[in-house]
Amino acid sequence: MAGRGVLALDQGGHASRAMVFDPQGKILARAERRIATRRMGKAKVEHSPTALLRSLQEAAEAAIRALPRGTEIEAAGLDTQRSSIACWDRLSGKALSPVISWQDRRAARHVAALMNHSARVTELTGLVLSPHYGASKLVWCLKNLPAVKEAARAGRLAAGPLASYAVAGLLEGRPCIADPVNGARTQLLDISRGDWSEELCELFGVPIDILPGCVPNHHSFGDFKVAGRTIPLTVVTGDQPAALFADGEPEAHVAYMNLGTGAFVQCLSDRPVPGLLRSVLWRDTDRTLYALEGTVNGAGSALDAMAKKLRLDAARMLRALPGWLDAAQEPPLYLNGVGGLGAPYWRPAFPSRFIGKGGPDRKIVAVSESIVFLLLENLARMQEAGLPFTTLRVSGGLAQLDALCQRLADLSELPVERPLLHEATALGLARLMGGASEAQPAACTHFLPASAPALAARRRRWQGELHAALKPK
Repeated sequence: MAGRGVLALDQGGHASRAMVFDPQGKILARAERRIATRRMGKAKVEHSPTALLRSLQEAAEAAIRALPRGTEIEAAGLDTQRSSIACWDRLSGKALSPVISWQDRRAARHVAALMNHSARVTELTGLVLSPHYGASKLVWCLKNLPAVKEAARAGRLAAGPLASYAVAGLLEGRPCIADPVNGARTQLLDISRGDWSEELCELFGVPIDILPGCVPNHHSFGDFKVAGRTIPLTVVTGDQPAALFADGEPEAHVAYMNLGTGAFVQCLSDRPVPGLLRSVLWRDTDRTLYALEGTVNGAGSALDAMAKKLRLDAARMLRALPGWLDAAQEPPLYLNGVGGLGAPYWRPAFPSRFIGKGGPDRKIVAVSESIVFLLLENLARMQEAGLPFTTLRVSGGLAQLDALCQRLADLSELPVERPLLHEATALGLARLMGGASEAQPAACTHFLPASAPALAARRRRWQGELHAALKPK
């Protein structure tokens, strides 16, 4: 009897991956294609749009060709980096801009000029006014890229989330549509209505008619033709929200942490909390789920940047990091502003610095601990708002470091669960498509809180240094 499965396309900061899951949640086939990241100075971060689309297509083709003979693929889904944007020709599908990464801050001045409107922007979007989101990046493209200007004059311009560009580039008929999870990260979507806001478009200076049409996360997006097959794309969402569904419906008592290029802590809640984001987690024709979210911009990206600065080979550094974390006695402190200081403080131009001295190994440990400390600053805001957490659940590449998980447990005084699966985002996407429906909850590695007075003292000193650095000069 032929098998069946669903195809999950996971587009991340370093690679595009394709995985086919069977109903039990087993990966039948997988493939990955790396993508390059261009960093120009401290503010500009982008990807080649054609290379990114090609990586998705090639990963899907390779995964499908590796399937057992006769396997049927019932549906496909796509998750992407939420705040990345692109501009393209809505008729030909040709890219007219780079894919400007969520990490990019090139339009910070445009955002700074709008700060008097920040409370209204937050009210409509759930987001803090920030150059990390898409609106100001779209304005930059409209002002600075001749191809974008020409397409706008000719009425051919489409612009919006990376997910919308990928859908237009991969699917038959080049549909120009946006899901609410990725659309919200443009900072142009009224998240209560689930549609573009004329008020926000006027405020930022983005013509509303260049934006894709709004549809739910579960929708008939179109047909993906790949490896001789025609597969309906039925779900599009963001990478971080998808990960929350890896074990089924998210649970209210769990704080979900993902440690990748950036680090995020999310929980189910529709209540606004100052300093944190109120994000669309999922919207279909029956319901809308919201999440509270804290964002740490510099996680894996901070380690990469420090390895480069210290002239360390990044791959060797990651292999050595578990031993360095275990051996660290008293590393320096690191105030981590890589990519801008995110939630709950929101300082886009915060300068990173070390407090204290140490060799390369101890400095890398300090950067690693800063990720933990920043996540816990966000967790504390959620707890102060009365959210009843009993567990932390971690995923992502850096979560495979036992020492970081143990530090999270010790400092939060909460048990940490790390599911024994390395593809939480893709599995969550499969579940949202209706695939992997018979999968059992993943077994977990557990980290129980223990007394760590030296670590706790280090965190208190770090908090003091951070708060001092945040005070107006």
